[in-house]
Amino acid sequence: MNSRGFQSQLTASVPVTGLCPPGAYGVHDTLRHGFNNVKNEIVPAHALELSEKNFQLNQDKMNFSTLRNIQGLHAPLKLQMEYRAARQIQRLPFLPSSNLALDTLRGTDESMGFEDILNDPTQSEMMGEPHMMMECKLGMF
Repeated sequence: MNSRGFQSQLTASVPVTGLCPPGAYGVHDTLRHGFNNVKNEIVPAHALELSEKNFQLNQDKMNFSTLRNIQGLHAPLKLQMEYRAARQIQRLPFLPSSNLALDTLRGTDESMGFEDILNDPTQSEMMGEPHMMMECKLGMF
């Protein structure tokens, strides 16, 4: 044994995969999360799915490179710092967040898109349990 002790060796050797376990005893909770579809987790359902999933990231990279070429290195660094600060502002885990500050920084606050109408989290079929979600966020599960 080294000076760290047995308890620290156990916690260092156990990999932590997520914030919360998938269900009781590490089993997928089908009642709350629906059926597993392994094919959709491995292979994209459509050829454009990967492109659409990474659209905002690619758009940000292109804007940052253009901004760097025009104004220098400080401009994209300052904008990335503002994005990171705006992303950290959130409500409680069970309440939907509008991310208005992030939309204002990106310039998408005045545009209406597909995700604004059909991807509204307040109208989702699955409502999280507030106490369980706060316990998961605080690591008390």
